[in-house]
Amino acid sequence: MAFGQTIETKRPAVGINAHLLSGEAGYRRAGIHHYIAQVLRHLPQDLPGTLRPVVFTRYAEDLIGVPGLAFVGSRWPTERRSVRILWEQLVWPWQAWRRRLDLLHSMAFVTPIIAPCPVIVTVYDLSFLHFPEQFPRLQRWYLTSQTGRSCRQARRVITISEASRQDVHRFFGVPLTQIVVVYPGVDGRYRPLPAPEIAAFRRREQLPERFVLHVGTLQPRKNIPVLLEAFAQLPDPDLHLVLAGGKGWLFEDIFRRVQRLGLEQRVRFTGYVADEDLPLWYNAAALFVFPSVYEGFGMPVVEAMACGTPVVASRSSSIPEAAGSAGLLFDPQNAAELAERMASVLNDPALSATMQQQGVAQAANFSWEQAGRDTAVLYRQVLPPT
Repeated sequence: MAFGQTIETKRPAVGINAHLLSGEAGYRRAGIHHYIAQVLRHLPQDLPGTLRPVVFTRYAEDLIGVPGLAFVGSRWPTERRSVRILWEQLVWPWQAWRRRLDLLHSMAFVTPIIAPCPVIVTVYDLSFLHFPEQFPRLQRWYLTSQTGRSCRQARRVITISEASRQDVHRFFGVPLTQIVVVYPGVDGRYRPLPAPEIAAFRRREQLPERFVLHVGTLQPRKNIPVLLEAFAQLPDPDLHLVLAGGKGWLFEDIFRRVQRLGLEQRVRFTGYVADEDLPLWYNAAALFVFPSVYEGFGMPVVEAMACGTPVVASRSSSIPEAAGSAGLLFDPQNAAELAERMASVLNDPALSATMQQQGVAQAANFSWEQAGRDTAVLYRQVLPPT
């Protein structure tokens, strides 16, 4: 089944596996979904020898009408992992052969074992190697074996940070010359908003005067228990903590920690926050804290900065790349250091104002337009000469 524009056959064709695009509201729409959608939306149309992107996906509502994109749908329920694996190993290479595609780009970890043309693969992080105990055994085996095989076979590997680039090189032995960083961008909705709009949002959500914000799925590597321990050390009884994000896995300890620390009246769980509301949460917060021990990039850090919110983040994996010199960093295992960093921002209006200005400037370094251009340039480099 095809939808979108009619597929033509003159220009070099790049088949893009975007089956991890999600049509359901929830935490699965975060992260990878946004990266895929934004890169596809910003592939340029003005390069010499313009490419013909052919997007294979079950869900394309966010992209219908984007100039230059053609879409190929599927009746296969690829939102199920096992079905998606079969599709990418059987159907996709057959489609590539039948449609005479010139290049394949898997936008999430794994390429076909047998492909009729060169392939590129995007790898966001290697959390399944850093934290193997947090993945079911079969899933861990599949991701480890097939991501490694895909990276070694691909003409180029795209990562979203230098930290992930070094991980792919270290774990899989891929030469650094074959690994290219294409940083995420920041959507224009993330910006300082007018005070009346924020005030109306505060009333709607019944928010306290000052609160610390965390955005991220409730899961172990987000390191939320350390954030709770640090927050409990702050003496201001009127300060609140908002944890915005859906439940992931192994999240029960977070709720137990809130109870043990006696924070039930000062910690709020919002559940999954819709995309359109996130800028309001960032703008309303006095401080954004990101204590994660491992990230492929750490988009919430840049989103918060773009909204003019001071950021305290962990000194771990790729997060310093996102924060630059605009955020205050801390050891993710040191709750006391985190508490000190939080207090320094919350109690010093001049420092907070300086961090707001520096954060907006740091966020401006990350552009989806640049991500689209970098990806298209890579396609041209890998495509066989015509």
